[in-house]
Amino acid sequence: MRQTLNLYGHLRLLVGYLGEKTQRNWWSTTFFDTSSRFFLEPVFARTTRLAQYNGVREAARRLHDEQIGIGNVFHLFRLPEEMEQDLQQLMMNAPDEWFAETGSQERAMAVLRSLSGEAVSVSEGPQSIGSLELFYRSAGSKTLAQHYLVAFEQGIRSFPYFVD
Repeated sequence: MRQTLNLYGHLRLLVGYLGEKTQRNWWSTTFFDTSSRFFLEPVFARTTRLAQYNGVREAARRLHDEQIGIGNVFHLFRLPEEMEQDLQQLMMNAPDEWFAETGSQERAMAVLRSLSGEAVSVSEGPQSIGSLELFYRSAGSKTLAQHYLVAFEQGIRSFPYFVD
């Protein structure tokens, strides 16, 4: 379970970074920009990275929820509560390590590509990609990575989710 949680954490940061306004413009935040970090550091001196993570997570969650809906569904930015708490704790323990892959769009896409493996067919909009059983396996994070990678490469917005 720990390995799967780590995969979701890395994937969340990669997609969060790539979805920002200055990257693929899925949501209008710029938490990963240098200027935002300068703004956040005086207020969140010891937790700047955590503030960036939570800011982009919330922006992405809102857009995904708007597109997918709320109910018996889970997506990259709305995980089961215990996983959300565990991810938050992991981010707090070593925030700079988690952000190493978000230095450039090219690096983030390369890491996303390495997590995804082979390409899949992706459509614009919400897409059910399996049950919660798949979600709890590492194959679930790989499936998400495949969908986001193809969506970013094709310039479309796809919102993959799991059904409970």
